[in-house]
Amino acid sequence: MLSPRLFFLDLRRYKKTMYLSLALFAVGILLGTAGSETIAGLVAPDIAKLQEYSRELSQSAMPELSFFKFIFLNNAIKSVAVIVLGALLGIMPAIFLLMNGMVLGLVVSLAAAQGADLFELVVLGLLPHGIIEIPAILVAAGFGMQFGYVVLKGLGELGARDRSDRTVNWKDFFASAGRGAFWIVVFLLIAAVIESTITYHLMR
Repeated sequence: MLSPRLFFLDLRRYKKTMYLSLALFAVGILLGTAGSETIAGLVAPDIAKLQEYSRELSQSAMPELSFFKFIFLNNAIKSVAVIVLGALLGIMPAIFLLMNGMVLGLVVSLAAAQGADLFELVVLGLLPHGIIEIPAILVAAGFGMQFGYVVLKGLGELGARDRSDRTVNWKDFFASAGRGAFWIVVFLLIAAVIESTITYHLMR
């Protein structure tokens, strides 16, 4: 059931929602990069909160371990929640993608405006862990939106008189979603290790 081969087959089977996930995240980045006051007002509290957490964790007795636990638990819990909350017609995963994209876009935009070295920020600060973390988050949101689609389709088929007319296979989808959640958490674990060690020391 947890076979990585089956997981990648699931990604191919749900490729439409995976592409949609990527598109929404890209739109969020573009909105954040635009740096309008409205966008800044929406995501500024989240950025400020993350900066405060970062200061507190860096002052702990074992900052690498503290960062690892915070990063992993934060990303893993949110990603699994995004899959589950996708049942609400896929709305929450879409909002999650847009907000995360806007935060990333705004951070890069503000850094550029302040004269920061974007090569250092992107290549050293984002790429080492982001190359694993971002796809994992996009896949989680993709599964969430697929869940929303399945729920919507299932509601539409409630009036079918004959069970054979119903095309939604709930058992199959839940097996795929469970498998997806497992591998997403594994990838986020790896990304958290990289971010709390390699990225942490590269950006000090």
